[in-house]
Amino acid sequence: MGGGCIAPVYRCELPGGARIVAKQPSPGRTLECEAWMLGYLRRHTALPVPAVLAATPDLLLLEYIDSGDALDPRSEAHLAELLAALHAIPGPHFGFERDTLIGPLDQPNPRTSRWRDFFCDHRLLHRARAAYEAGRLPAHLMGRIEALAGRLERWIEEPPRPALIHGDCWSGNVLVKAGRIVGLIDPAIHWAHPEIELAFGTLFGPFGEAFFRRYAEQGTLAPGFFEARRDLYNLYPLLVHVQLFGGGYVNSVARTLERFGV
Repeated sequence: MGGGCIAPVYRCELPGGARIVAKQPSPGRTLECEAWMLGYLRRHTALPVPAVLAATPDLLLLEYIDSGDALDPRSEAHLAELLAALHAIPGPHFGFERDTLIGPLDQPNPRTSRWRDFFCDHRLLHRARAAYEAGRLPAHLMGRIEALAGRLERWIEEPPRPALIHGDCWSGNVLVKAGRIVGLIDPAIHWAHPEIELAFGTLFGPFGEAFFRRYAEQGTLAPGFFEARRDLYNLYPLLVHVQLFGGGYVNSVARTLERFGV
């Protein structure tokens, strides 16, 4: 199946015609965290995620979800309803009860009382340093990110409370059928400011006008999100892609830093 850049993914047909999905980890990796996150979402939320049928260190078997349609205004609106309900689940702190993953990369989630501190230390700086140590992020950009980290109070305010987010909600992880969202896959869950999820959804899709119109009906999006904070929060997924792929994503990081005057 498509989307197997982290682990090979197969659709399997069982005797009798039933279908399931099988994933095998790349060498040196495990899918234990993915299985745990999917199980957490199944137990604690109404988000449509595939059921975990079996999980071992070498194999993850998932419920097969029939999908394949493109996002349209109806499915975008449905996605907004699902995420608004997810973001309404309050958390005890920023971070999570365990570290998680985004794609194949570690995602530290230490208990943190302030959102700005969490985003600065455990998202922006952590990912920038990992990309720098991997030889993907040039030293001069690392210095500029550190300078930006010292000025985050200019743009980021504390949300009313931590909220649960999917964490990797881009178009490739959204399964659509007949105008409805039938599955959300490959989560990177943690307690966060919902705006970081909303920002990421505009970077590689799928959040468009229909999504934000319906999301706004479910809650409040503070002024300044589209003007500044969206680009600031998207430094995190851009740095994820710098660490994984380098290339043009480095230029995207540089342009964002210029946007914020560093």
